[in-house]
Amino acid sequence: MTSAALPADDTRDAGTGADGSAEQPWLRLDRRMIAVDLVQLVLAQIPTIVAVQVFDVPLTPGEIWPVAVIAVFGVVSTVNGIARWIKTRYRVTDEYVERRTGFLVRKYRRVRRDRIRSVDSQATLKLRIAGLRVVTFGAGQENTAREKALALNAVSRETAERLRRELIGDDSATAEGDEPDGDVLARVRYGWIVYNIFNVWAYVAAVSLLFSAYMFVTTFGIDPWELIDRVVDREAMGWPAFTLLVLAVTGAIGVAGLAVTFVTGFWDFTLSRVATDGGTALRTRQGLLRTREINRDDARLRGAQIREPLLWRWMGMAETSVLTTGLSIWSEAPVILPRGPVRVARPVVARVLGRTPSPLDTDLARHPGGALRRRLLWGTVFAAVVTGGVAWAGATTAEVGPDAWWITGAVVWPLGLLLAVAAYRSLGHALVDEYLVVRSGLVARATSALQRRAVSGVSVRQSILQRRLGLATVAVSTAAGEGGYEAPDMATPDALAFATASSPGLLTPFLVPTPAPSSPTTEPTPAAEAAPAVEPGPAADTSPATSPATPPAAGPTPPTAPDA
Repeated sequence: MTSAALPADDTRDAGTGADGSAEQPWLRLDRRMIAVDLVQLVLAQIPTIVAVQVFDVPLTPGEIWPVAVIAVFGVVSTVNGIARWIKTRYRVTDEYVERRTGFLVRKYRRVRRDRIRSVDSQATLKLRIAGLRVVTFGAGQENTAREKALALNAVSRETAERLRRELIGDDSATAEGDEPDGDVLARVRYGWIVYNIFNVWAYVAAVSLLFSAYMFVTTFGIDPWELIDRVVDREAMGWPAFTLLVLAVTGAIGVAGLAVTFVTGFWDFTLSRVATDGGTALRTRQGLLRTREINRDDARLRGAQIREPLLWRWMGMAETSVLTTGLSIWSEAPVILPRGPVRVARPVVARVLGRTPSPLDTDLARHPGGALRRRLLWGTVFAAVVTGGVAWAGATTAEVGPDAWWITGAVVWPLGLLLAVAAYRSLGHALVDEYLVVRSGLVARATSALQRRAVSGVSVRQSILQRRLGLATVAVSTAAGEGGYEAPDMATPDALAFATASSPGLLTPFLVPTPAPSSPTTEPTPAAEAAPAVEPGPAADTSPATSPATPPAAGPTPPTAPDA
């Protein structure tokens, strides 16, 4: 059955089409959402009631505002949830998934069923208790139209499973706690927690948690500093020692918070390949307090990527994701493994791509020395700018000593050179059967394997400095993953061969044949001048064959890129 699209201001009956024929009926969200919102409203008022009735906190803005914010948030959230349930309708037809919602501003959205790439089912703790799920349909809206994915918040668990089966054709076992059908590719190992707790976000999480706790307890007349003075004598310790103690305690709280987040977020994580009506799909299931299940159609899979952060590369840490069309790069959908050891990520990628060894395991070609010189130059320029700024500050202000500039230079310049070498060592490229592989990045070294059939555009660019050093950057565009991938600072002949082989035939109209060299005593013949150009292969030597005793013969020569 095919349904006609209804405009946003359509006032016809939901069950009647434009020609008066019967249509798929519009459905409501699950009514249990109202009960969940009402319970949330009651719970949000408890802190205010306790503060006023038990701790005798006066009802003044300066005293009551932290718990009042919680109460107001509960009211607004509840009213918004009830209004969303009243005004939201959805339906699934043979061609579209449609939703219309809005109280003051009416909104109508629809997504073609054949454009849906993933069906994401998730639930927070309150939704799990009520047997509800939030279903999100991924169709690439966030990458193209910059729109949020279409979501139904919330429907029953049975409805969520039915929608997933109907839209991606998955008939495997799905009940919570059941073993997923198909091939299990990876499971969580809780020893990976060490890869997820030592980073700067530990301090960010700790500061946020401590600030919220401070504002909350002060509302009840509790002075946190008084409690601290009972445990630690700040004056006896001195401010330097007390500051170190605060940093250590804050870091420990942050690490504990990240550990809890990892365990609850990746509880019972499983990556598996399941059978669907249209082929197979990659499925991840995870979560303790907030469950989540994501299904990714294998037909949309175009490659994989492993990212290795610079500061934790010595630990062998890796972040693993797939390159696929229709999934937002800003969401968790492309991620197929928790942050963990690279020695585990590489075999998993090989099984995901169905290739052993994986394209990411191939030996990559090193980039020329000019790429290192370019990075050393930029590292020196950066150090010179920083040192010059400190020298100017020392000459114009009394706060900066006159010797600060050379101390800064002695620290920043070697650091800049070390980072330049690290950035150069991250460069690499290769062509492995149907995949092109590129690697680059300083802060996070990313190795990406992309199918050549997924390349929709190729560009070769040179800056002034690159032309002086004989370098060029090859960039390919694609509908998958981040939308584009680069192999920076390749040797110019290698860049041309790599760009040509990345998508055969795409650059042919832009290649210009090089005039054939002629003998000093013989004029080139018309036949030699009209010889067709030969495109270089990915690993072919593009220079004409010569011998010490034989001058180069006139004949076909490889094409070269036109001057920029």
